Amino acid sequence: MKARPIRCLITAGPTREHLDPVRFLSNPSTGKMGYALAIAAAAIGWKVDLVSGPVALPAPAGVKVHSVVSAAEMLVATKKLFARCDVLLMCAAVSDFRPKKTAAHKVKKNNAALVIEFEPTVDILKTLAKGKKPGQLVVGFAAETRNVETYARRKLKEKNLDFIIANHVGRAGSGFGADRNTVILLGSEGKRAKFGPSSKTKLAHILIEHLQAELKLVPSKK
Repeated sequence: MKARPIRCLITAGPTREHLDPVRFLSNPSTGKMGYALAIAAAAIGWKVDLVSGPVALPAPAGVKVHSVVSAAEMLVATKKLFARCDVLLMCAAVSDFRPKKTAAHKVKKNNAALVIEFEPTVDILKTLAKGKKPGQLVVGFAAETRNVETYARRKLKEKNLDFIIANHVGRAGSGFGADRNTVILLGSEGKRAKFGPSSKTKLAHILIEHLQAELKLVPSKK
């Protein structure tokens, strides 16, 4: 009897939190890592839903892309898909804050406030992980500029994750926008593995292989 393919939900890229229709708060994420993971997962026969923030990347072959802009939109999209997935890879760089008020029209320079009030966005990963079912793997990502492993381990525990993939951002040659990276994979049961420096494409295949080994389901080839 042929096993069903593993269903994978991946988020990628940045979100944008608009001040007005032409200005927004965001970050330097390009979506390269998330898209590389989607390609690697599809290559071994997983059924992949990719919830993507605004990026300049082509849709990966064999992957269903759900385009969103804001953190709120990403939350809605992932909530609809999470219950039926076997593994969640929360790779997107979701904005932590958004303006309390968004202007309906472009704010003219002379009328712009010099102080803008912000409020936190919903923690999508923590929200989804609360509804985790037996057999589901929930994987987070931690992009840090210091104390990378310490902060990653804290997120692993606080957000009820099975794994977290941590990396150092803010330095040349790795992290946001780069084609190469170095990551640390940490598991809730004590697993630790370091990969790279290597291309994000190669890292994606390595990470997908490790996660496949953690799943009890056996993916079928397309």
